[in-house]
Amino acid sequence: MRQPRPSAPQVQAGENGLEHPGTRRLSELAEGAAHCMPDCCGAVATASDGSDARPSAATHPDLAALASVQLRSGEGPIPTAEEDGRPVDAADLLRERRWPQYRALALDSGVRSDVTIPFHSGGLTVTLSLYSFHAGTLRDAPRGPVRALGDLAAACLARERSYQAVLTELDQLGAALRTRPVVDQACGIVMHVLACDADEAFTVLRRISQTTNRKLADVASAVVERRGRGLEREFAALTR
Repeated sequence: MRQPRPSAPQVQAGENGLEHPGTRRLSELAEGAAHCMPDCCGAVATASDGSDARPSAATHPDLAALASVQLRSGEGPIPTAEEDGRPVDAADLLRERRWPQYRALALDSGVRSDVTIPFHSGGLTVTLSLYSFHAGTLRDAPRGPVRALGDLAAACLARERSYQAVLTELDQLGAALRTRPVVDQACGIVMHVLACDADEAFTVLRRISQTTNRKLADVASAVVERRGRGLEREFAALTR
């Protein structure tokens, strides 16, 4: 690792090639934390909410590779810190016996020691890993300004995550409200064809949606477009 602190953090994209919404906040955390510790040669920040999305940001490509190998294998300071919920200090990788694959790659990159600090907020786990070219120089990292930066970043990411969840819920509610009239019309048609009540008519539409793997709104639109003609037998079969 030739450049200890490049100006632009390395941001890891998602599986679809697009940048995850939280990576900018992680970039700021990694860059800010690296400058807080005089002996730190770089940093990596990751976030996890239990889903497959694992955004991360690193201040150097070699450090991004170190994070990737840990997230793929499930072994290393980052997974250990996430599981234990407390800082993981590898004070001297030459003497370290844990995580052989990670250790070999880290030493090959010139990293001699590292510490990984987990932060928890609102169902989200953020890890901050600091790296050094020298042994035993990062012991104080879990305290002071680095701790404050991590706590702040985790809280901000958790709030942003909650905000996005609310927006998604509002979009879904809006879509449901927009499709409600056509579903009501389709229910009326089914009620007329089968001489049934509204609950049974809605159940018929939902079963058609499930068995044909189509959205309920699309099924309702098709029923309304055909005015139920030719669907009597299919409706009747679903009520048995």
